[in-house]
Amino acid sequence: MLTRFALAVIWLLHFLPLALLAPFGRALGFTLYALGRERREVALTNLKLCFPQSSLAERRQLARRHFQAFGRSLVEHGILWWSSRERVQRLVRVEGLEHWQAVAGRPVIWLAPHFIGLDMGGVRLTTEFPLVSVYSHQKNPDVDAILYRGRTRFVVPELYSRQEGIRPVVRALQRGLPFYYLPDMDFGPRDSIFVPFFGVPAATVTGLARIARLAGAVVVPAVTRQLPGRNGYVLTFHPAWRDFPSDDVERDTRRMNAFIEERVLEMPEQYFWLHKRFKTRPPGEARFY
Repeated sequence: MLTRFALAVIWLLHFLPLALLAPFGRALGFTLYALGRERREVALTNLKLCFPQSSLAERRQLARRHFQAFGRSLVEHGILWWSSRERVQRLVRVEGLEHWQAVAGRPVIWLAPHFIGLDMGGVRLTTEFPLVSVYSHQKNPDVDAILYRGRTRFVVPELYSRQEGIRPVVRALQRGLPFYYLPDMDFGPRDSIFVPFFGVPAATVTGLARIARLAGAVVVPAVTRQLPGRNGYVLTFHPAWRDFPSDDVERDTRRMNAFIEERVLEMPEQYFWLHKRFKTRPPGEARFY
């Protein structure tokens, strides 16, 4: 019942102009920071691990900024779920399209790290381009249904669950569909290796290198950034990676994490710090959460 009420509120709010919606979302985020003790502690633990040189006061300030950015993205999802194609395209500007177009004759993986604008970028792309992506089923059926609907409203993508493996994705890539790929979360030890993320061993799936090799694909990072105030978001395509994949999966996976670190330093409040990124630990190592 609470989830349906929250979705109804987001539906009502999506009628507001972004100039009013954005401050409402930031206020929601501040409230979530104050009341959400468990996730606040997760964020602060992540920030302590990744930015040990920062003071506790600095990390708390960054965590508050993250919650505010997250709260804003949460209410602005209503635009993705219920607004017109034209409004979604106004919400998210696309830059660097030439980097994808330069390699569009080959299978392409769009590397999309977990910044809070991730869904904004993904849905924006579906307003124009067919693509393939992987999703995780949500425990709450109402949330699962609305997320699925939001991602399939326009140019219907091919969506596969993680449980289906990589074969259908590879086949879609070979048919010419770009793959919007989100590989930077802790999915447990299966198909993962420990490579550094801000100097901390992090269980990281090796799928980017494996899929690129199987499909003969090139990696073009696609990172979405939340902009101040009424300016919405910008999805930026980065230049295609050269010499990837190599003959060393660990080196390739380190390269991915290093790229994400660089983007985090550009907008540290927008990385998804609420996720337990370091939940899986090497054998014998104490848990962080």
